[in-house]
Amino acid sequence: MSQPLLSLQGLTKTFAGMTALDGVDLTLRAGEIHALLGENGAGKSTLIKTLTGVYRRDGGRIVLDGAEIHPADSREAQGLGIGTVYQEVNLLPNLSVAENLFLGRQPTRFGFTDGRAMRRRTAALLQSYGLPVDPATTLGQLSVAVQQLVAIIRAVDVSGKVLILDEPTASLDAAEVEMLFGTMRALRDRGLAIVFVTHFLDQVFAVCDRATVLRNGRLVGEREIAATSRMDIVTMMLGRELGEAVHQTKAPAPADTAPRVSFRGFGAKRSIEPFDLDIRPGEAVGVAGLLGSGRTETARLVFGADRADAGTATVDGKPVRLAGPRAAIRLGFGYCPEERKVEGIVGDLSVRENIVLALQARRGWARPLPLREQVRIADRFVKALDIRTTDIEKPIKLLSGGNQQKAILARWLATEPSFLILDEPTRGIDVGAHAEIVRLIEKLCEDGMAMLVISSELDEITTYSSRVRVLRDRRHLGDLTGEDVSPAAIMRTIAGTPAENARP
Repeated sequence: MSQPLLSLQGLTKTFAGMTALDGVDLTLRAGEIHALLGENGAGKSTLIKTLTGVYRRDGGRIVLDGAEIHPADSREAQGLGIGTVYQEVNLLPNLSVAENLFLGRQPTRFGFTDGRAMRRRTAALLQSYGLPVDPATTLGQLSVAVQQLVAIIRAVDVSGKVLILDEPTASLDAAEVEMLFGTMRALRDRGLAIVFVTHFLDQVFAVCDRATVLRNGRLVGEREIAATSRMDIVTMMLGRELGEAVHQTKAPAPADTAPRVSFRGFGAKRSIEPFDLDIRPGEAVGVAGLLGSGRTETARLVFGADRADAGTATVDGKPVRLAGPRAAIRLGFGYCPEERKVEGIVGDLSVRENIVLALQARRGWARPLPLREQVRIADRFVKALDIRTTDIEKPIKLLSGGNQQKAILARWLATEPSFLILDEPTRGIDVGAHAEIVRLIEKLCEDGMAMLVISSELDEITTYSSRVRVLRDRRHLGDLTGEDVSPAAIMRTIAGTPAENARP
């Protein structure tokens, strides 16, 4: 076992009294690809930003090449040998490949940029990576994958010891991922240490040597990939052992009941592979999978927020075209997004205005809802859902997370939808509000609504789902029904090998 090139020892970071990293250790060796794994809120981004000087650590040590370092910003971290490439390429698309590679460190002659020398050095760099690109090409004209490779080449050329790749494959197709992996393996063989942040489990086992798993800001463990299993990694990420919970089986909707909504071959390139899905009245279909598996992409696609480039959709047996959210709302669809504060509430508007927002959008701004009607609707749902506010005219940003979530639910219930999509409806809310929303989901199903509910909480999703659709790496693997609607079965399906899940 080689000595670590980089070592994080007891790394701690807090924000306004909230602990984001709690004594995290991580070792990185020269000549290895090391996966950094964890669900939302695990602390991955905080660790990277603390390591690279974007955040100042509150405790712990960072040791590089045997010496403790204290990078004050990302530029200093680069100077020490630590480079970072993010999912969104942080280069300038309007400049050439050569100008991006040497930005801020251009070769000069007589006090002026030596363009010929810069292009010559760029050509040599690109050739060493086997990348057939003209140095004078404008970066924005190239594919996302090639832009990623240019960013990696720059980071390695500037830094040269440690390369951090933060979800670089999120926007790449399978062929582009393989091209990136080829570059990563070549850099590993040159002795570079690579930290690879990804949500795609198959990619971890395809290219990584070791993995470190974080959960809730703490180190769960470290594993040699060759000596571990997918189930072990999934268990570490989700924080539970198999067989902890007992599920009370819910009867699925009768097979002869006509679907409320039906999707055939529905998909979008670079987002989610084509899938088939039927949801019947009175049925809550749960959606489970690790972060990045395609859960939210599925929700946005069936609501028309993202455009499908393949497949067909029907509502109550009639073909429909989901041209966008407005069309979906007219068809009786509702959608509560995962990012409540960013995509859900309009913080400066009142509780009343937030509740009537979707109904007003369906009517069109030329037919405004009378204020008296707005008040009546808002009062009705505040009482029905127990939204705790002293005044419906209070800005919604002043409410607790749970009450904001119930107000978003009220917004869609006010439109009397026939199909409701809920993406992480209980995330970040207190225990009492959590239980109320779960009860509301069950009641809506009893009243005949068709629902698609996404949740990373396995105990929760098995409570109200008659079926659970499991996803992995942007692919729908299939449905679990009956006794198989359990946390253990979901985890086994998520962790299963591609060959096993490809069987009919």
